[in-house]
Amino acid sequence: MGRDMNKVMIIGHLGRDPEMRYTPSGRPMTRFSVATSRNWTTTDGDRRSETEWFNVVTWGRLAEICNQYLNKGHQVYIEGRLQTRRWEDQDGNKKSTIEVVASEMLMLGDRNNNHKHEEHEHEFGDFHGEHEAEDPVEDEFPF
Repeated sequence: MGRDMNKVMIIGHLGRDPEMRYTPSGRPMTRFSVATSRNWTTTDGDRRSETEWFNVVTWGRLAEICNQYLNKGHQVYIEGRLQTRRWEDQDGNKKSTIEVVASEMLMLGDRNNNHKHEEHEHEFGDFHGEHEAEDPVEDEFPF
């Protein structure tokens, strides 16, 4: 039998400040977007650029760390898995979105210019998410 794998690794810049919320049970969850850019030259010599946006979700201690130290424009490495979330809006229309559920985050770039709280000069590095229940129950999403 073959093994399946759902793994995503991206390096990009935050498109907005993280937003942290708490589930009804008190578990922290932070969302933010990350943009990755790709540049190339066509066979005609024209320079082209393309940006891809990823919605990222973090849980637990990793969510708290992301909320505390990341902000718009900060460069990060994110590792996690893709997850499709489905719901119905107020009018009964079915909606879905694909998110990266992060299990690890590494802060990149200039530390002094990119984090919210410069008074906290920590040795930034590799932050791992919690490996508790991988799939929170549907009603755990605060928004």
